[in-house]
Amino acid sequence: MTVSMTGFASRKGQGAGHAWTWDVRSVNGKGLDLRLRVPDWIDGLELALRAELARALGRGNVSLSLKVAREDEAGAEALRLNPQGLAATLRALAAIERAAMDVGVTLAQATAADVLTARGVLEQGAVDPDTSALRAAILADLPALLADFHAMRAGEGQALARVIAAQLDTVEGLVSDARLAMLTRADDAAASLRAALARVLANAEGFDEQRLAQELALLAVKNDVTEEIDRLTAHVQAARALLADPGQVGRKFDFLVQEFLREANTLCSKAQSLALTRIGLDLKTVIDQMREQVQNVE
Repeated sequence: MTVSMTGFASRKGQGAGHAWTWDVRSVNGKGLDLRLRVPDWIDGLELALRAELARALGRGNVSLSLKVAREDEAGAEALRLNPQGLAATLRALAAIERAAMDVGVTLAQATAADVLTARGVLEQGAVDPDTSALRAAILADLPALLADFHAMRAGEGQALARVIAAQLDTVEGLVSDARLAMLTRADDAAASLRAALARVLANAEGFDEQRLAQELALLAVKNDVTEEIDRLTAHVQAARALLADPGQVGRKFDFLVQEFLREANTLCSKAQSLALTRIGLDLKTVIDQMREQVQNVE
């Protein structure tokens, strides 16, 4: 099953006298980049979350946010005054007022509400020095969050697989058209070459037949696109096998699309016919669109 690197999930939980809300989201990335915003007062939580996410995910830029608050008996968030924070805030206010008076500036009197809104004056709940029970409760809730997250990424992956499969069908059809155009071009090219050769021989005296044969053979090799068409056919088969692979195939798919584009570019450069050139350009367009989709595959 193809899995997308794009996903989102959110969840609320409670336990050990606390309630929490968290969400996880991800976008495409070359590797696994984890960005966590979790409370630093819960010992060992961030390290444990990183380990679990690294085991559960393969690629993507993943952001996880967790907010935790203590609950009182009524279930509301409890607030307490932080004496150290209050003292520091009052000292800062006094210093500001003195500095203003020194330059002749009069400031409005700060109210109690102003002081309470300063960072560190009020705290949500009393922090228990032993957070092991809370950490265990939060980690026990993580699998449910990841299950929702995986479900969304899998759903996005199925949609991606349908789009890529349709693009592969288009590529396969264009490759078949290129094979037919190549045969038509071969007949036209042979006729043109015979006519040109006849004109040259009619006006040439004493030419090297062996050298002429070598040049003609070299010209035929340079203009032959059979190899490119065969490789494109093989790439389509390999891409379909990757779509059916249950593993993490994003990197392989990205490399394969680059090979698709390489063969399409060579086909255009060796086309030597309007029909084959148009097919080559159409191939490049579809392959480029497919590359955009493949970059989201995990």
